[in-house]
Amino acid sequence: MTARRADPYRDTDVIDSRAPRVNQTVVALLALATLFTGSPIFVALQAAQLWIGLTLGRRFCLSCLFYFEVLQPRIGEGPIEDSRPPRFANLVGAIFLTASTVAYVIGLAAVGAVLAGIVAALAALAAATGLCAGCEMYRVAARLRGIRPGPLARVDLADFGAAPRGEIVVQFTHPLCTDCRTLEDKLRSQG
Repeated sequence: MTARRADPYRDTDVIDSRAPRVNQTVVALLALATLFTGSPIFVALQAAQLWIGLTLGRRFCLSCLFYFEVLQPRIGEGPIEDSRPPRFANLVGAIFLTASTVAYVIGLAAVGAVLAGIVAALAALAAATGLCAGCEMYRVAARLRGIRPGPLARVDLADFGAAPRGEIVVQFTHPLCTDCRTLEDKLRSQG
């Protein structure tokens, strides 16, 4: 097994892209358990777990610990991605699960079940396909705020100390970026 590129507990700006899917599986199963049993204890526990993980970090997230300490050492690190979209999805999930719990406790079991069902469906979809509704909400909100991905339109090579003639390769990268590392390996192999 290769060494980790990102420490799961210190490099919190990024995450192994498979870790959120494990968390989404747990969220879906616990929300389904509430739907099948009618007991809000499962959504209450999952809501608490999400809030604890969001406030105290991955070391206190049980599904994160399971992934990073049990699964990842056996299957290796997956592609590294920005952790903000899955963190936002966890926040949305925590809000819905908390609302579901409150609805059950105050006697609105139907409302609690609908909220738990929404979470179960979206978490199961994300776990099975990788399509995370909360992550997509985050990306849309970022675009609405004017944050757009895309290539640089112009780079003045003189800013990098390059001579005006000859070939030069300029690579903007981050050591924890999976796509950047793949590009770097490709460029190195090409000389």
